[in-house]
Amino acid sequence: MNAKDIEGRTARAVRTAADAARALGLEVTEPRALYVAFSVIVHLAPAPVVARVPTVLPQERSDPADVADQQRRELAVAGWLSDEGHAVVPPSPLVPREPVQCEGFSMTFWQFVSEDPDKVPDYAVNSERVADLHAALRDYPGPLSFLSSAEPDFVTDSLALLGDRPDLLGPADLDRARREWTVLEPLVRSRAAFEQPFPGIDLQPIHGDSPPANIFAGVDGDLFSDFELVTLGPIEWDLAALGPDLEAAYNRGALRNGMRPLDEGVMKFVNAIGMLRVVAYLALAPQLPVLVEVMKPAVDQWRSMPFAGGLAT
Repeated sequence: MNAKDIEGRTARAVRTAADAARALGLEVTEPRALYVAFSVIVHLAPAPVVARVPTVLPQERSDPADVADQQRRELAVAGWLSDEGHAVVPPSPLVPREPVQCEGFSMTFWQFVSEDPDKVPDYAVNSERVADLHAALRDYPGPLSFLSSAEPDFVTDSLALLGDRPDLLGPADLDRARREWTVLEPLVRSRAAFEQPFPGIDLQPIHGDSPPANIFAGVDGDLFSDFELVTLGPIEWDLAALGPDLEAAYNRGALRNGMRPLDEGVMKFVNAIGMLRVVAYLALAPQLPVLVEVMKPAVDQWRSMPFAGGLAT
């Protein structure tokens, strides 16, 4: 897609979100896109509501009904955390806590929160606070599947698609990625397979998508956001690829919450999976060309890492 195509896709998402919001009874006269990446984030002004409209999706999740299943889990977890008094961006109280499908999109509606434009993220503080989030999530009563945030079908399909796109990933890199996935895939497909090399590692509800980087700087305080990949898994997953300094910050928070520290072996595993998912996301570059440059530093880092996180040679 070129810039004009992306602009048109964004405009269609904004228009559709506004139409869906009006159908729910909201007053929307000045909708505008606040942020555009994998989703279009739309402020449905003057209503104090934000719509998140996923627009860049892998082929196996292109059906709005499939997207809605994941969105229901996100709304359930974020809504529960908000109801329990935890610092999260809450679902909008003005509409039902349900995804809305319209014109080929599936979208969710959230409370509008004013952003503090001068706030500079402190990722060490954020990482320590993730332990607070994990402590809260331990009591979440709803069902979650094991490591769905690893998106194994997406990784498998992407590595197949990249075989036809040597301009996105060279043959040597693709060969390594496929061999790594042969080692790692069984451990994210099956809880029993994961527990064999990692006995005694407890599993719990986790954010699923790097929560230290998904804290929204509101004018009244920081709020966890973007629970799209919420899942059941090891706490290490939420610290993948962040490095030893931020891992140490998390451990300080874990100690404060009476929780275990990060396990070194599990960290190697989640780091390997995290980097392989970065490689797989190159398959979405035709929909979002900026990914090629954005992902380049991470792909370079992946090349320097031990094969499959050292779990195999």
